[in-house]
Amino acid sequence: MGSVSLIDVHKRYGQGTAAAHAVRGVSADIANGEFIVIVGPSGCGKSTLLRMVAGLEEISEGEIRIDGQRVNDVEPSQRDIAMVFQNYALYPHMNVFDNMAYGLRIRGLARTDIEARVAQAARILGLEALLKRLPRQLSGGQRQRVAMGRAIVREPRVFLFDEPLSNLDAKLRVQTRLEIRRLHAQLGTTSLFVTHDQVEAMTLAQRMIVMNAGRIEQIGVPDEVYARPQTAFVAGFIGSPPMNLLPVQVDALGNVLARPGEGEAPGYQFTVRAPGPGQWLLGVRPERLHWAGQGWPVQIEFIELLGAERLVHARLGGLPIVVRCDASMAIPESSRMAFVTARAEDLHWFDADSGARAEPGPD
Repeated sequence: MGSVSLIDVHKRYGQGTAAAHAVRGVSADIANGEFIVIVGPSGCGKSTLLRMVAGLEEISEGEIRIDGQRVNDVEPSQRDIAMVFQNYALYPHMNVFDNMAYGLRIRGLARTDIEARVAQAARILGLEALLKRLPRQLSGGQRQRVAMGRAIVREPRVFLFDEPLSNLDAKLRVQTRLEIRRLHAQLGTTSLFVTHDQVEAMTLAQRMIVMNAGRIEQIGVPDEVYARPQTAFVAGFIGSPPMNLLPVQVDALGNVLARPGEGEAPGYQFTVRAPGPGQWLLGVRPERLHWAGQGWPVQIEFIELLGAERLVHARLGGLPIVVRCDASMAIPESSRMAFVTARAEDLHWFDADSGARAEPGPD
């Protein structure tokens, strides 16, 4: 196993003022045996960061350490890492056994050691019956397991996964997620997993790193990131459906109003404990909104039926809002006005300009 430390890491493409700054001062410590998921939208720098850990991208500034050793100038082959790619990267003319064994042969391991390692990895991944097949004879999920097996046999200090599930269908993604979790529980190898899918991040991570525009927005365990997002970006990115974020203004008496000029529908007003007067983003999770006889007036637009639950899409003072509720609950019909409410402890406040989290003042 190996710890990984990222110390003020930057990546720039180009020179001078025209340079594209892909990664901006990223710092994080990953402990031995930890499973870290790096999540964010396309273009946020997450894959670039992973490739710098692997040695496939040069570091513009900062430092990366593996087990305390500075690896900025260490060749990828000497970093004792194994990487699983999005496109599997299997040799089409080699069978499963040879694909998994190839890297070990290059390193000069004895034949008996190679056979033992491949056999063990095949048992872990359920590939024992497929060792003689060529990649074209495998399904997408089986190919991805072969790619993971090729990484396992190396017995590296660190596993790196670069969006390995993105080419799989929905059912296979769920199945392979379970296999990756089981694999980590068995091997306990330090792992960095990159994805743009926040559901993958929530289900796989021991801790998650949420990135945006080359920077880290928040690091924490999934429950913490979901329950207490530190920025409006994290609040709107993590969660399916995402948190409702309503631009509002608060007066000196604590009255919450729709921002002037926001939306075409009539405004709304209610009183709640806020961080202070001014302009804010008010956040509330769809499942934390409840139907009531009075409260926030919403105009229902349409309802999504999702089996055991429903998503009600509505407008609050011209602003879009989603309510998540159990399918057994009575829901007002579309095109009707209804009322929703939320407990004060379920509301989140973010600075309208910086997006930083703010806490409400005392009662």
